[in-house]
Amino acid sequence: MGLWGLVAVAGVVGYFAMKLPPIDQLAVPKRPPNIAIMASDGTLIANRGEMGGSAVPIGELPPYVGKAFVSIEDRRFYSHFGIDIMGLGRAIVRNVMRGRAEQGASTLTQQLAKNVFLTQERTLSRKVQEALLSLWLERNYSKDQILELYMNRVYFGSGAYGIEAASQKYFGKSARALALGEAAVMAGLVQSPSRLAPNRNPEGAAERGTLVLAKMVEYGYVTPEMAKLAKTNTAEAKKRSRPGAGNYVADWIMDVLDDFVGVIEGDVVVKTTIDPKVQAMAERAIVNTFEPKRLKQNVEQVALVAMSPDGAVRAMLGGRDYAESQFNRAVAAKRQPGSSFKPFVYLAALEKGLTPDTIREDAPINIRGWKPENYTHEYFGNVTLTQALSMSLNTIAVKLNVEVGPRVVARTAQRLGIHSPLKANESLALGTSEVSPMEMATAYAAFANGGTGVIPHAILEVKGANGKVIYRRQPQNLGQVADPRVIGMLNRMMRETLVTGTAKRSDIPGYAAGGKTGTTQDYRDAWFVGYTADLVAAVWVGNDDGDLMKKVTGSGLPAEVWADFMRNAQKGLPSRPLPGTQDAGGLMSSIFNSNEPAPLPAPVSRTVDQPGAWEGPSAKERSLLDRLFGR
Repeated sequence: MGLWGLVAVAGVVGYFAMKLPPIDQLAVPKRPPNIAIMASDGTLIANRGEMGGSAVPIGELPPYVGKAFVSIEDRRFYSHFGIDIMGLGRAIVRNVMRGRAEQGASTLTQQLAKNVFLTQERTLSRKVQEALLSLWLERNYSKDQILELYMNRVYFGSGAYGIEAASQKYFGKSARALALGEAAVMAGLVQSPSRLAPNRNPEGAAERGTLVLAKMVEYGYVTPEMAKLAKTNTAEAKKRSRPGAGNYVADWIMDVLDDFVGVIEGDVVVKTTIDPKVQAMAERAIVNTFEPKRLKQNVEQVALVAMSPDGAVRAMLGGRDYAESQFNRAVAAKRQPGSSFKPFVYLAALEKGLTPDTIREDAPINIRGWKPENYTHEYFGNVTLTQALSMSLNTIAVKLNVEVGPRVVARTAQRLGIHSPLKANESLALGTSEVSPMEMATAYAAFANGGTGVIPHAILEVKGANGKVIYRRQPQNLGQVADPRVIGMLNRMMRETLVTGTAKRSDIPGYAAGGKTGTTQDYRDAWFVGYTADLVAAVWVGNDDGDLMKKVTGSGLPAEVWADFMRNAQKGLPSRPLPGTQDAGGLMSSIFNSNEPAPLPAPVSRTVDQPGAWEGPSAKERSLLDRLFGR
């Protein structure tokens, strides 16, 4: 009977072995690549990929990390050959005595075999194949290699696969920096990751971690004193594991990454232009200024994008809470910009030869039955263009749009960075064509840098796991898109908006800044887009469903958010004038003091005012811009 029993077992093993690939063709499947997205200072913004974190060599982990897993999961790991005969016998005896399957005896090697090669189903077939694959793993890999593969692939709960992903999620640090108590918590999770995840059950995770520490003491891996001093640190795990606003940036980068590096075969590290301090200031501005007022003013969402004048994105918020909504309103939401579009009308007028002191009459107008009015329903008679822009007078903007031509205004906005389609009609001057916050910040960047067109970007460098550079950004822009002298005139006009105009409460003491408010019909959208010589920021507030806000204007909530953010972001930076606003040998003074139109500036690259003369970005540039602006 014993002999026939052995034959039967051999037959079963042989049958299920035949269902496995030939031994000479077996290989541990390649781990899905991880994309680590880093801030400009090297701190982690987010991991992307199926595993949620990169693989960490066992030699880079503290020695007690691996020992914690061995202590609680497989104490004879270093002595068995892939199957723990003693543990298996003990489990069988206990299960028979209890009358139910209460204890398992899977080794770390068997668990790895199951995770790498098999499914989670509990069948005889899977258990036999698991044992066979464990023998193969032990034959082809060292114990440390098996333990490394295990820790980098096992599930730790809350969507975290691998020890690096879990360490970042629960403790906000790399697995390389895990403390003893934290390592014990990590080792304790694999028994029941969904139930013990620290962000869901910090008490249960800590209790299990304490048990792991006791096992480590029992098996001589740590001293009682070390275990006594170890802290499990699970109290803050729930807060840490909540997805942060930096994920909006990470999502945007993932949308465009393949344009730069193609198909990703292995782990990569993406260095970005995001400044974590500036990003934190943006997030604080939302918490401190937006959140206290949003319910009272019936405003559900906000978007903010900030970039340096060369187009490098420094901070991005695509909504008030990434955990609640992953839709990136900074890039993908197209909303009417209202009066924040008017600077493009005035720029077109200045390029036609008008000056900031040119007089136009603020009075009622009628264009084929359309009668646009000022926000206050008042009229001020003869005003300068500077006054008209700072007071955001609708009648003057519409008149200028008609005077220079809506097609010219549309092309002016497009060459500065507006990528969305614009309807070249009379109402264009009042911002009736939809654009995104990213586009508005990009276009205003040309004001902040003296007239150079920029391509918004966040990716500086991409490296493989071996440190090899896969991609490195080279300086790139769209050339001179507006005459610096004309930009200087517009900057002086834009400055007045914050000094005496609709956003005077948002001025930045000690720093020269320009900007423009924007409010759409019936208070559906409110904007403030502004800049200094160092930073450009666009803020939009509104509701995704188009629900009306309670009289929120651009000079209100969005201007307050912008001011809160910019005042903190500018701290410590030297005060610099806006481009072209310095008095260069009396030239600018003579222009501003003259009542005559200034002569047309000399033509520059991409600065034209004749229909059809500017051809726009090249095909390659347009393809990239389509992806960058979420089209």
